[in-house]
Amino acid sequence: MAEAVTAVIFEGSDTQSAAEEMFNRVRHAVLADTVDKLLSLPDAERVILVTNRPELAMLSLDPRFCAEVNTLSPAGFHFGRQLVALVKKYRLRSLLCLGGAALPLISREELALACRLLVERQDRFVANNVQSADIIGLNPASVLYSFPPPATDNALALLLRYDARFEQVLLPLSMGTQFDLDTPGDLLVLAASPFGGPCLRRCLDALPLDLSTVWQLKRVLQGEWQELALIGRVGAPAIARLNSHFKVRLRVFSEERGMKALAREERGEVVSLLGFWLAETGPERFFQALAKVAHAALIDTRVLFAALRKNLTVADRFCSDLGQDGEISDAWAREFTRAARHCGIPVLLGGQTLVGGALFLFTEELGCLL
Repeated sequence: MAEAVTAVIFEGSDTQSAAEEMFNRVRHAVLADTVDKLLSLPDAERVILVTNRPELAMLSLDPRFCAEVNTLSPAGFHFGRQLVALVKKYRLRSLLCLGGAALPLISREELALACRLLVERQDRFVANNVQSADIIGLNPASVLYSFPPPATDNALALLLRYDARFEQVLLPLSMGTQFDLDTPGDLLVLAASPFGGPCLRRCLDALPLDLSTVWQLKRVLQGEWQELALIGRVGAPAIARLNSHFKVRLRVFSEERGMKALAREERGEVVSLLGFWLAETGPERFFQALAKVAHAALIDTRVLFAALRKNLTVADRFCSDLGQDGEISDAWAREFTRAARHCGIPVLLGGQTLVGGALFLFTEELGCLL
C-alpha cells in the first residue's frame, strides 16, 4: 500500500446534569474501544484525538496516538476550522474522521475496509450514510483548502459529494456501520443487547438503567404480526431490514430526513404533520391514540421537538429519553414523557438512530430466533 491513513476523532463534552455525565462515561468507553480497533489496523499511521477533556489525553500509550486538548466548550467548537488546522499541521493526506462515540459496534474489519477504499483511489470519500454520515474518509484531505470550512461532519459529506465532486463510496449496510450512539435512547437499546467492546460492556453493565421498555419491545418484535410504529427520520433500509427479519406489521411515519445535514433545524424550517397533531391534541391524547394502533413504538422525538420549537436543554432531552419525567424541568416535555411512559404500550424515545441503526441491532440479536 502506497500510503497509510490518519484517523481524527472528535470528542468534546460540557456536562450539566447527571444524565449527561452518565452518557459521557459511556461515550468515553466507546472511544477507548474505537482507539484500540484503529491502532490494531496495519494501515493506520496515526490516531489524533481532539478533545476538551484532558483526562482522555492518556487514553493510549501507543506512540501512534496523540491528543490535541483544547479549552473550547462544544458550543464554541467549529468542526471544519479544527479539521483544516489538523490537515495543515500534520500534512494529512488520507483522512478518516469520526466522533468519539460514533459507530460503537463497527468491527475492525469494517474499519479496515474503509481504509482500503480510501487509499486505493484519489478524489474519493467513504461514508456510512448518504445524508447523515457518522464516519467520513477523504483522499486527498487537501481538498478542504478549496472550500469554506464545513460546520459539521454532515456538511462535510455534502461538500465532498456536491461541491468537490468526489466519488462517494458507501460502506456496506450492517449493524456496525448503521448503529450510532447519539442519545440515551440508543444507550438503552445497546445496554439491553450483548454487543459492544470490552470497555463499553464494562461501563454499561455498571449503570443503573431501567431496560424494561426495551425487553417489552423485543417481545413485540418476536411476536406474530404485531404492530410496530416507527416515527421520525425513518429510512428505507431500516424498513427493509425489519420486513426481512420479523413478522411485524409496520406503521411508518417518516418526516424530516436530513434536517440536520441540510441545516433545516438550524434555520427553524422543520415541519411535521404529527407535530401539528400533537400540538392540537396534547401529549396524553396523542399517546392514547398511538396505543390504539400499535403494540410498541420507536419515536425520533427530535423531529417533534424541532417542529414544535421546543428549545429543550440537553438534560431535559436526555431525561425524556430515559423516561425520567420527574427530572425534567420543562413542563411540556415532562407531560410528553409521562404520557409516553403510561400509554399502555412500550415506547422508546430518542433520536434518528432509534428508527435506523437500532433496527439493525435488533435484527442481529433477534432475527435468528424466528
